Amino acid sequence: MRINIAIDGPSAAGKSTIAKRLATQLNYVHLDTGAMYRCTALKALKSNIKLDDEAAVCEMLKTTDIKMTSDGQIFLDGEDVTKEIRNDDVSMAASDVSKLEKVREDLVKRQQEMAKDKGFIMDGRDIGTVVLKDAEVKIFLTASVEARALRRYKQNQELGILDNDLEKIKEDIAQRDYQDTHREHSPSRQAEDAIKVDTSDLTIDEVVDTIMKIVSERIGSK
Repeated sequence: MRINIAIDGPSAAGKSTIAKRLATQLNYVHLDTGAMYRCTALKALKSNIKLDDEAAVCEMLKTTDIKMTSDGQIFLDGEDVTKEIRNDDVSMAASDVSKLEKVREDLVKRQQEMAKDKGFIMDGRDIGTVVLKDAEVKIFLTASVEARALRRYKQNQELGILDNDLEKIKEDIAQRDYQDTHREHSPSRQAEDAIKVDTSDLTIDEVVDTIMKIVSERIGSK
């Protein structure tokens, strides 16, 4: 049987990396919901739309197409923006647009429609609490700010991002944590039925193995 898996947690906790690995092992589809907010933010920035102008951002979304491929590429209106949306300025802008209630409603509807057929792994910051409240497995990934900053630093190096300062990344992550947990609409929090996994001192393989055991137990109990 196929189920849906929700993975939540703060920025740079390894959600997308783990979700991609799980999707490969389970032959599921990975939906990176954070990338949708990043795409929204990137287009708003390029269109000179104020990030707090909810009406303008929503109007922009009416003619915005976001597609994700099975190999992890992200396309915004037909353009490959896989690397561009990972820039630090886009990360902060994504946190800003994610505060807008109507924007979240639009993107959540898209995400829920995608996951109707089961066999999806979705990661973000309110998946288990809002987007996929009925997901059969809910995981809350966390890690220390230091561990997350180092991971983002190494990821940026691999992506060839030149503006890559470790201390600034730490500051940005701490600021985003605060914004995400204190926003008015759908603040980031652990779902009551989610299993917490601290990845600070775990390798990617160890995290994947831990979650695979949880998934296997859940599928076996069905």
